[in-house]
Amino acid sequence: MLLDPVAAYDRVAPVYARLAAERRAYIEAVERLIAAEIPPGSRSLLDVGAGDGARARRIAEAAGLRELVLLEPSPAMRSYCPAEAAIWAMRAEDLGRQVGSFDVITCLWNVLGHIFPSAARVEVLRQFGRLASASGRIFIDVNHRYNARHYGAVATAVRVLRDWVSPREGNGDVTVTWNIEGRRCSTTGHVFTQREFARLAESADLHVEKRFVVDYASGETRRRSWEGNLLYVLRRATGRSG
Repeated sequence: MLLDPVAAYDRVAPVYARLAAERRAYIEAVERLIAAEIPPGSRSLLDVGAGDGARARRIAEAAGLRELVLLEPSPAMRSYCPAEAAIWAMRAEDLGRQVGSFDVITCLWNVLGHIFPSAARVEVLRQFGRLASASGRIFIDVNHRYNARHYGAVATAVRVLRDWVSPREGNGDVTVTWNIEGRRCSTTGHVFTQREFARLAESADLHVEKRFVVDYASGETRRRSWEGNLLYVLRRATGRSG
C-alpha cells in the first residue's frame, strides 16, 4: 500500500538517521556546496521538508546563520528536530499563508519529488521566491531521472526513450520504498529531468544561477549530467520586488 508522504515519514522517523548515514557522502557533499554558495552576510535559513533538522543545523552552523526555521509536516520527524529551531508544522503546499524573508531557503534530498502534481511544485517554488530576500539563494537537489551511474544504463535508456516517444508529466513518477526493521514502507515520488526542472523554475519566476551534478554514491562533483543527481542554486527572477 502506498502511503501519503507525511504518513510514510512518520514511520521512517525512528530510522531516518540511519538512512541518512547510508548516503552520508552525498548528503555532506551537497551541504558543502551549499555552504560555499551562501552569500556573505546571510543571517536566516528556511529548510523545507527538514526531516530531523540535522542537515539544516549543520548548514546554518557552517555559514554562520543565526535564524533557523524548519518546515516539517511529519509529527514524528518533528520530535527529533533541534530545540533551538523555530518549527513550521505544515506542508510545503501551505507556504502561502506564511510571512517572512529568508536569506537562504533549502529543499533537499528530493523533497520536491514528494509534491504532486506538477502545478503544486510550481506553486511551492513560487512561494520560495516570495519568501526569499532580495539577495537570497534557494537550494534544491532532486533525483535525476537520467542518472545512469545510479540507475544503470539500460534503465536510463528506457526512460529516455519513453520520454521521447510519449512525453508526459507522469513519466517521472516512481514508488519510493524503505526497509524499516524488516517491514516495507512505500510512498509516491517523482524523479526529474534537467529540462523539466528548468520549466518548473521558469514558471515560478526563478532564475537558475548554478547547477551541480553530484554522484549519489561517492558525493563527488561530476561534469556530465548522467553521472549524478542535480543540485540547483536559484534566485528570484530579476525585475521582481519583495
